[in-house]
Amino acid sequence: IILLCGDSGTGKSLFARAIHHWSPRAAKPLGIVACPTVPPDLLESELFGHVKGAFTGAVRDNQGRIAACEGGTLLLDEIGDMAPSVQAKLLRFIQDKDYERLGESRSRKADVRIIAATNTDIDKRVAEGLFREDLFYRLNVIRLTIPPLRERPEDIMPLSGDFLEYFCRANHKTILGFTEEAETSLVSHAWPGNVRELRNTIERAVILGSSE
Repeated sequence: IILLCGDSGTGKSLFARAIHHWSPRAAKPLGIVACPTVPPDLLESELFGHVKGAFTGAVRDNQGRIAACEGGTLLLDEIGDMAPSVQAKLLRFIQDKDYERLGESRSRKADVRIIAATNTDIDKRVAEGLFREDLFYRLNVIRLTIPPLRERPEDIMPLSGDFLEYFCRANHKTILGFTEEAETSLVSHAWPGNVRELRNTIERAVILGSSE
């Protein structure tokens, strides 16, 4: 189990993909669930699945993301926003690898490695009673904190170069590099949106650029 912490836009999902890619589970599925985007009453079904008729609108069986990622990895993005009711069932799965689909009494097992990511102060949420302490301890096995881009300025130009090459190919344009003025501007900017903001800035520059 891995817990990825860091500000929004620092690249936590990219780290999760890299961890999966370089692990013995690479040949198996990688699933991603963005916890804040799924309503709390549907998140349990999204993770564990449901059987037909389990609730209004359940017109067919759904195996759920955990079953779909058998042998692989499941990234729970922004887990700090997960509803307390789902936290309890996730804790049971992490501890025992057991779960039930909604509307089904049969217990199932799955071999899935969990990676959790959060841009919140997870320790503070635990202290405030907003996140289960026992679940936090289960998730906090290997904890990686990804620093914001402003704290690693040496990464700005290598990342900018990669983004420049990518967006030049995507837009069928030829741009040879950055001027000295552009490099100074890139390195000196605070990048509150982190790598995501840098990526969007380079994409915009490529699209609007009129020379090499």
